[in-house]
Parts: sequence; structure tokens; C-alpha cells
Amino acid sequence: MLAPLAGYSDLPLREVAKKFGADITVSEMISVHALAFKNKKTLKMVEKSPLETPFALQIAGNDFSIIKRAVEYLNTLKNEIQILDLNCGCPAPKVSSHGSGSSLLKDLKKLVEILSFVKEISEIPYLSVKVRLGFDKKIPLEIAQALKDAPIDYVVVHGRTRADGYKKEKIDYDSIALIKRNLKVPLIANGEINSVKKSQEVLEITGADGVMIGRAAVEKPWIFAQIKQGSVAESVELRKCVVLEHFDRMVSFRGDYGAIMFRKNLHAYSKGLKGASEFRSRVNAITEPPLMREAILEFFNAAEFES
Repeated sequence: MLAPLAGYSDLPLREVAKKFGADITVSEMISVHALAFKNKKTLKMVEKSPLETPFALQIAGNDFSIIKRAVEYLNTLKNEIQILDLNCGCPAPKVSSHGSGSSLLKDLKKLVEILSFVKEISEIPYLSVKVRLGFDKKIPLEIAQALKDAPIDYVVVHGRTRADGYKKEKIDYDSIALIKRNLKVPLIANGEINSVKKSQEVLEITGADGVMIGRAAVEKPWIFAQIKQGSVAESVELRKCVVLEHFDRMVSFRGDYGAIMFRKNLHAYSKGLKGASEFRSRVNAITEPPLMREAILEFFNAAEFES
């Protein structure tokens, strides 16, 4: 699965990941408040590619009346969305300080009540939840016990607490394994999975039914094909082809502003290549799509891996 990544997992990236074999793609996290009031920018985030089936839409919120309005709106799109996913893992203060995201891990009873309420009113076929290992301390067993009573089809577990943020040394796959052993529904493991080897290791340790990949997929979306087929060799030519296709899709989806939005993707795609730093500085000053495309071609045509 491709993880929901704020600012990254928009339709163009999800489409690229899908072409490389991601089984399920997930939207960026969307506030139920923005959905309930049909915020224009939010409606763009709900759009999906024809390639995306199954497609999961991730929501965050904790107010039942607003959740109801949001889900009722999403019910009108039920032919587009196959999975509704509740975010109970986002560590960002602007989300968790309002009682949503990872702060729901401090009130597991309410978390289950929200999931039950969503299941009751949703016409979308499947319901899932994404959690961390706890808020400020690890509570894997308590989470597993609570989710036993939730009407979910699967759970995604990120192997850190909210307090751990994204610190590499804090990742804990053993706690994911503990949740897996105490749940009947499928479990997807998430966190620091950045290679075929790591993916195999994590599946072995956790007993998970699948893996969710976030930041590594932004740099190398072909990681899904590598994991599934083990046959995709990395090359500058592969990067160039992917970058151009992704860029063209971004501009067709976002308009000219897509070129500016794509800068952060170019920062990721150029990692490990000679002259990447100068290239990033150059694209940061470009605003027009034709000039950006020219810079991409120029750089990737001459690029070599750093030794």
C-alpha cells in the first residue's frame, strides 16, 4: 500500500505508484470539517485516477455531527471510493491537539465509537483504521483489545507512538507483531520500510498481511514493483522516465502551478545523483512548466549516481 502523505500522495503520485503495482492507494488525510463544508481545495483531494481501484480515502475528525455530514457527502461518491480509512495516527499538533488523529489513542472507547458510527452511516464497502502504538507511551495490547470490538476490515499500524514522531531509532516492529497476534482482521505494517530486504524483514517480524510505504515511495515509486517482482533495476533512465511522466501528470492535474508543487518531488527524485544540490536550487527558481521540463531533461540526461 502507498501511505497517505500530506502534500505528497495526491492523484499524480498515486497513479505512478499504481502503475508500479501498489495494490491499494490512499488519499492524503482529509479533515471531515473540510469535507462537510465542501472546501474547494478538499474536493480536489477527493478526485481519484481511473487506475485506482481499490482506492482508500482517509479522513480525520472526532465530532460526530461533522463526521455525519462528511460521510453523507462521501456516500454520493461511493462508486469511486472503495475504502474509508479513519486516521488515528497523525502526530501533527494541528490535528492531534484538536482531539483527532493520534490523540484518539488516548480515548480508545471514543475511537471505537467513531468507527462504529462511521460503519453505520457509510455506504462505502470497506472501513479501515490507521493507528500508532500509542500517544505518549506504547499501548499495543490495549489498542488490539479495543479494535476487536470495532467493525473494521483491516488495520494499518505505524510502529511508533505519537511522541516518537518519525525518529528512526524508535521504530518497534515487535509491538506491531503483538497487535497482529491479538487481532483477527488483516494488519498492514508501516514505518521505515524502504527496500525489498526491509519489507521482507518487517513481514517476518510482525506476521503482517502487507506493508504500507510512505517516504521511500516518494523517492522511488518503483519500490512496489521491486517488492512484488524483485526485478526492477534502478537506473538514471528509469528515474528520468518516471519523473517526466509524473511531472506531465502533475501539470495536467494542477495546471501551471503544478510545476511549482513538483519542486519537492524533484528534490526526492534527484537524491543520490551527482549535482543534485545545484539542480534543486535551479528548479526552486522556476515557475513555468516548459522551463521546468527543460531543466528536468537537461539534468537527468547527464545525471550519474554518486559513487
